[in-house]
Amino acid sequence: MKGNMEERACQMAQYIIENRATVRAAARVFGISKSTVHKDLAERLPAFNRTLYLQVKTILDENKAQRHIRGGIATRRKYKGF
Repeated sequence: MKGNMEERACQMAQYIIENRATVRAAARVFGISKSTVHKDLAERLPAFNRTLYLQVKTILDENKAQRHIRGGIATRRKYKGF
């Protein structure tokens, strides 16, 4: 999804807010890298839509806090054979 970066950043932010999605999930849906998602949301979005940025930032912070738990669950599934 190329084109207008501001529009893409807004669409990604809306997707993450509506689905409470992770950066990895948003990257998969939009067909771009995780780095691009981070750059769009952390650098570009606050410049032109501060309120949307603050909404998506709360979800990203929540995902970051839960990251170690998700990793542990994935490792457990891997070795338990689930």
